Amino acid sequence: MSFYMYVALQGDNQIVRFLVDPLTGNFEDKGAIDVPGGPAPLAINPSRTALFVGQRAGKQLSSYSISPSTGELNLTGVVDVGEEACYLSTDKSGKFLLSAYYQAGHCAVHPIDNNNSLGGGAIEWIATNSGAHCFQTDPSNRFAYLPHIADGSGGLAQLPPDRQSAINSIFQYRFDGVSGKLTPNEPASLNPESKDGPRHYCFHPYKDIVYFSNEQGCSVTMYAIGENGTLSPIQTVPTLPEGFSGKTSCSQIQIHPEGKFLYVPNRGHNSIASFKLDTMTGKMTGTGWVEADPVPRAFSIDTKGQFLYVCGLDTGTLATYKVDQESGTLAKMASYSVGNVPMWVSIIEL
Repeated sequence: MSFYMYVALQGDNQIVRFLVDPLTGNFEDKGAIDVPGGPAPLAINPSRTALFVGQRAGKQLSSYSISPSTGELNLTGVVDVGEEACYLSTDKSGKFLLSAYYQAGHCAVHPIDNNNSLGGGAIEWIATNSGAHCFQTDPSNRFAYLPHIADGSGGLAQLPPDRQSAINSIFQYRFDGVSGKLTPNEPASLNPESKDGPRHYCFHPYKDIVYFSNEQGCSVTMYAIGENGTLSPIQTVPTLPEGFSGKTSCSQIQIHPEGKFLYVPNRGHNSIASFKLDTMTGKMTGTGWVEADPVPRAFSIDTKGQFLYVCGLDTGTLATYKVDQESGTLAKMASYSVGNVPMWVSIIEL
């Protein structure tokens, strides 16, 4: 088995491929491909044969085949969408690509053909509201969730005044794994009591639990997933040290492959918050913070849960952290220059 890491460099219009040593966490640059239009969100299909890219400036979605021996990427399809995708994922069958459009306030579903390529028009193109930020199906592939952040984001400030108001809500859908169609669940949305700004989320690997990072609330909320796919909040914990009053916001969220630990970056505080998860309940206990290169937007944990890789958006760096398998705490090993505006990190085992 070989481990490869892909980093989307929006500022360089490239995706860089690294060969990763799973024992040491070190990585080797294996070259880059040119991706015009500002590559940002990445997604890999379940069979690990294709990578999908959202080009924000180009307002396109692209598909690439992944070489099973070298991890090399080759373009297989391009779809014009007319808006900037901020998040991509495939459904659990790998037949559909889900996308979220933060500034446009949309979500979409596109078909993936038998060659794992894009090319067809959208099956779904649904207007929601400004601030739509993440879109995935749950492990059963029967439900999907679309969080919208709250007001106050710098990205929304770039929009006309009548589109700057984000709704601080999680839209809940039923997902048809055969057709790719979406149907609003009942209730159709979940609205946090405070302006937390739900942004990204990850599912527990073996419990009916999902964890959301809250962009404005600088916190993580744990939700139980009901039999009908609707969410119920269970616990919210802060991602910042007590007393911190500087300007900051949460970004992505990652869970350990065994469901033991959870990680959330703080942009502004420039740190990674770590949490230990109760083996019975899945509840979170904070275990501390580790310094990160400014601004920690994109990051990923390797498939064995041994190392965490974090990009500094402002510094153009990629840092490696060792994961303590008992406590989940992080130890920074090294930081390397990787390129301009690193927007996404994805790791694959081939």
